[in-house]
This record gives sequence, structure tokens and C-alpha cells, in this order.
Amino acid sequence: MILTDTHTHLYSEAFKDDREEMMQRAINAGVERFFVPAIDSQYTDSMLQLEKDYPQHVFLMMGLHPTHVKENYKQELVHVEEMLSKRNFCAVGEIGIDLYWDKTTLAIQQEAFKQQIRLAKNYGLPIVIHCRDAFDEVFEILEEEKDEKLFGIFHCFSGTFEQAQQALSYNMKLGIGGVVTFKNGKIDQFLHKINIKNIVLETDAPYLSPVPYRGKRNESSYLIHVVQKLTDIYNLTAQELSEITTENSKEVFGL
Repeated sequence: MILTDTHTHLYSEAFKDDREEMMQRAINAGVERFFVPAIDSQYTDSMLQLEKDYPQHVFLMMGLHPTHVKENYKQELVHVEEMLSKRNFCAVGEIGIDLYWDKTTLAIQQEAFKQQIRLAKNYGLPIVIHCRDAFDEVFEILEEEKDEKLFGIFHCFSGTFEQAQQALSYNMKLGIGGVVTFKNGKIDQFLHKINIKNIVLETDAPYLSPVPYRGKRNESSYLIHVVQKLTDIYNLTAQELSEITTENSKEVFGL
């Protein structure tokens, strides 16, 4: 069984004391492909080192996370563009809008989101979207930018069935992680209506640990708990679910 974690922050400081052991636990659990989103330029070296350490397993994105869109965002976007021009990445991400932490930066978050969508189109890459308390704002920009070059993943999807349908209409797949195991997560109530071809698996480690680890540090090996929940929802075996979702990830990332 080959599992794919389409969104995991393996370079996080949360893993500084046991990163190698954490990676081995995940590989032992069947997670063989790890897709690593960017946050900002200060993490680039750590990401490149991860890829060097695990060249058969780790695939890197490049982008500016919406919560890190600050006064220096134009400088950060220059870094994103320079990195994309220098070497291959699997996606532009994670990018989007986050109004949970700071509503005052909405205008520059919107600008950074648009610029990075256009960069992704220029390089023929998918986008990986971060959306928190900002579905309307994200959808507004996707509506402006939608065309045959727009595609990717709606990371950590936690919206309604209607919002899921709207996300899919922009050629996005839904990234499903620990939230599907939460009693108040709600997405488990309608996911059966979403074709499994539109789903990819993720952990968002070290965040959003699935039950039974909720509230503790997440790691990629915990992806098996997401799989277990989804096998119930879709009435599939773990093997079938892993094969389908890994193929879905290959469709997005082209790897």
C-alpha cells in the first residue's frame, strides 16, 4: 500500500528533535510520497535539505503563505519567482487568503494570491490553496482567474457541500486530512457525495492531528487514521483508497 501525503510541513521546528524517526515511522506506515508546501523564504534552505535527505520521497512546492504576507511581501514574491526560475517545483503553494489571524492584510493577501496564481500558470504548475475564514474572498479571485491553466488542490478543505462543489468547479481537488475525523468537522457528513476521484490525502503535519491524536503534534504516519475514516465513508478497502488517492495526486502534480 502506497500512501501519499499531499501536504506536510516536514521542516517544521516541531520535528527538530526527532525528524529522522518521524520520517521513518511514516515510511513504515506506507507513506512514500510527501509533498511539502512553502511558507516564506526563511524556510527555503530547510526544504532543500529535506529534499536532499529524502530524494525518492520528498517533493517541494514554492510560494508565500498568506499568514506571512507582510510589509515585505513584494520582496518575498521576488524570492518565489527567482526560485521557480532556477529549478523545478511540483506546485505553487501554499497560497491563498487567511482572515482568521489578521484581517488588516486582506488587500495585500489578495494581491499576493493573484500574482502567485499567475506564476503557476506561467510555469504550468498546480496551485495549493490555503483558505481560512475566507471562502468568499478566495472564490472571488478564482472566479477572476479561472481558465484551462488553473488547477490544483484546495488544501485542508473544511467547508460546506456547496463550497466543495464550487471549489471543484475551478478544477481543484479537495485535500482531506484530520478534520474528517473530528466530531464537529462536518465534512464527513457529505463527503460520500463527492466523487473519490476528486479527493487527495494530507496531514498538514504538525497541525490538525486526526483522532485519536487530536490536540497533539501531527505527523505523516497519522495519515492512516484519515484513511480509516475515508474507507468507512466511501466503502472501500484501505488498499483501494490508497491507490485511488495516490493516482489523484499524480494527476495534480504530474509526478
